Amino acid sequence: MKSKLGLASLLFFIASIVLKISGLLRDMVIAFYFGDSYQADAYLAAFIIPNMFILFMTTGMKNAFVPSYIEALENKRGAFHFGQVFKGTIIVSLVISVIGMALAPLYIPLFYPEFHADAKEIAITVGIIFFATIFFVGMNSVLEAFFDSENKFALSVVSQIIVLLSSIAGAILFANQIGVYSLAIGYLVGTIISLIFKLILVLPRKVMKLKGKFDWIEIKQFYWIFIPVGITVAVGQINLMVGTIFASYFEEGAVTYINYAKNLVHIPQGIFGVTIGTIIFPMLSRAITTDNRGLFKRGIEQGLSTMYVILLPSIIGMFILMPNIIELFYQRGAFTASATMATSQVAYLYFGSVLFFSLNNIINKGFYSLKKGHLILLVSGISVLSNIIFNFIFTSWLGYRGIPLSASVNALFYVGAQFIIFYKLVGGLNLTYLFKEFMKITIATAIMAAAVWPILPWISGWHNIAQIITIAIVGAIVYVISIIVCKSQPFLFLKDKLLKKKQ
Repeated sequence: MKSKLGLASLLFFIASIVLKISGLLRDMVIAFYFGDSYQADAYLAAFIIPNMFILFMTTGMKNAFVPSYIEALENKRGAFHFGQVFKGTIIVSLVISVIGMALAPLYIPLFYPEFHADAKEIAITVGIIFFATIFFVGMNSVLEAFFDSENKFALSVVSQIIVLLSSIAGAILFANQIGVYSLAIGYLVGTIISLIFKLILVLPRKVMKLKGKFDWIEIKQFYWIFIPVGITVAVGQINLMVGTIFASYFEEGAVTYINYAKNLVHIPQGIFGVTIGTIIFPMLSRAITTDNRGLFKRGIEQGLSTMYVILLPSIIGMFILMPNIIELFYQRGAFTASATMATSQVAYLYFGSVLFFSLNNIINKGFYSLKKGHLILLVSGISVLSNIIFNFIFTSWLGYRGIPLSASVNALFYVGAQFIIFYKLVGGLNLTYLFKEFMKITIATAIMAAAVWPILPWISGWHNIAQIITIAIVGAIVYVISIIVCKSQPFLFLKDKLLKKKQ
């Protein structure tokens, strides 16, 4: 069993990297064809709102469905529960899709009044196309959650890769003919293909009972848990929408800089944060189901420390190399050197949000395993209000560069409140262990940064890729040596897992 879980975790990690690369390629395609123009601004702004509902369905569904399905399996009701959630989600996603498409001509001018007529027209049409995808996203989300409950994490990611690659293909084939609409249509086609792919894998196994009437009691009970969880997940997208609205009041390109910087900086969170959180989630759910609170707490502590040991050096390394990285990935076609500089300045200020939200991903998995997702809903709502206040303060001081600073400061308060609530809910964690391990990791990362920073002026004349590779290799060697000297338990745990022979 352990070897199967280890293989599943490895496949998921690899698939997560491919997914992030696919997302990066999509941004590179947008940058190449549309640069920091109003077309790119309109497309990215229009995607924000439907993507809020997409995340509501996908990530929210996983967080709610995995523990409920595992519990249903224990009670020999897995296929019935799976089928009822799937059928109920068809209705819910259809309603969201239709309402969103109908309201697009109203909410786009409301949220982005500073867009000129052409940008508004693009944003409205793109918004309609993306809301049309939500009908298929809903069904996809249940099937992906089912794969996660079986520890087949990579299958969920593969289906998301299909969507991204379809979006990229749409742009490459049709961007010159229909502009940014090619990306949205490609996304819609990819969502349909992804659904067909998953249904082919699931239906022959007869693990989902679709025949029979709707059991509205079963569906309501599930959605009573799912809705607050989904809303909590969507809060991050709501805060991103707030930032995009503020950015739309500044010069052309501001929305683009914010989105490119955010997507690039959050790559470590998307790879390591989501991977570690997803892998430990079934373990936490089973610990609660078997009433093993000790294992549950150890899982949370191990998740937090493991996240930090991987994440901190990753984001500090990106911080040091940010202009080089943005130039490497984006600076071509319509994306100029001035756009690279503007995006770099924004990216530096996003690093706090990456660190805090990645750690919070572990805490959230603990809430969802306990089926206490509603407890963080109030904090999430307050975070939206505080984000608006911070944006007012920081944008008046720094212009659109205040938006990522607001995100980082808001993340600190949000995660701090979440941790306090969770700590009291579970009756405490081993804070001494966490403090010691976090200090060791911080010291090792500081040594790494101090070692590589003086090298930059000496290699500034080298090719961009050579600079990145040199700093990455030197930084990795210094960090590994430092973390071993510090005797970091999470690093030793990872080393043992990676080197342990298959059992």
